[in-house]
Amino acid sequence: MNLHVINTGFFKLDGGAMFGVVPKSIWQRTNPADENNLCSWAMRCLMIEDNKQLILIDNGLGNKQDAKFFSYYYLHGDDSLSKSLKMIGFNESDVTDMFLTHLHFDHCGGGVKKEGEKLTLTFPNANYWSNRDHWLWATQPNPREKASFLSENILPMEQSGNLKWIEPITSPFTQFDIFYASGHTDKMMIPKIKYKDYTICFMADLLPSAGHVPLPYVMGYDTRPLITLEEKAFFLKEAADHGYVLFLEHDPVHECCTVKHTEKGIRVDRTFSLKEIL
Repeated sequence: MNLHVINTGFFKLDGGAMFGVVPKSIWQRTNPADENNLCSWAMRCLMIEDNKQLILIDNGLGNKQDAKFFSYYYLHGDDSLSKSLKMIGFNESDVTDMFLTHLHFDHCGGGVKKEGEKLTLTFPNANYWSNRDHWLWATQPNPREKASFLSENILPMEQSGNLKWIEPITSPFTQFDIFYASGHTDKMMIPKIKYKDYTICFMADLLPSAGHVPLPYVMGYDTRPLITLEEKAFFLKEAADHGYVLFLEHDPVHECCTVKHTEKGIRVDRTFSLKEIL
């Protein structure tokens, strides 16, 4: 089995929204903001190559939205989904499985593209994997999250016939286990990948960056922040106890980190690129 980092570019979000109740004087030490209080964030995805399976975890923002949309989120950088796939010798038609941690636009928007006025799947030969609870949550959104669940990103998966379900107890994937987290959004899926002697956890929005490791550093976007606190506490203790590698989807600088127990609670131990352990 091989793992590949798939960089899809950067976008910007308000720093205060990303750190919730934590004051700017503290969070800007790790994530400095621009003059509009916006911080740059990565959209870093992961490819699992295992025999004939090519499993892509999340796919970034995509590029099909209009100019008004991008004026809010400032897509930037030299990386793109297509470019990153080509760099490792693959293209969109090679992907067999599109695993979606959740259906917020910065995690699933790249999975659907626009051809003229028609919406089509970016990965025509892939099964698109979600779970029934999260799909219902996303397709009947609450007012708080409605702007993050865009029908043009989501409904074509079902209309194409390529949508498949991860069941609560059984999974079609032998390469990883799944941790379900419902503080950020309902039934977000965190893959825990067994690779050599490591457990590599694709952290999605349970831990967006290394700067979010302290427990109170919870995003303002989270629908149930107290549940996020419980989920983070449980997961980070397990990560510190067992030496998990935490793969960071949104950290603008660091691909991975490990964590450790300290007198102040769990903190970052070290940061590194994924290739350092491959």
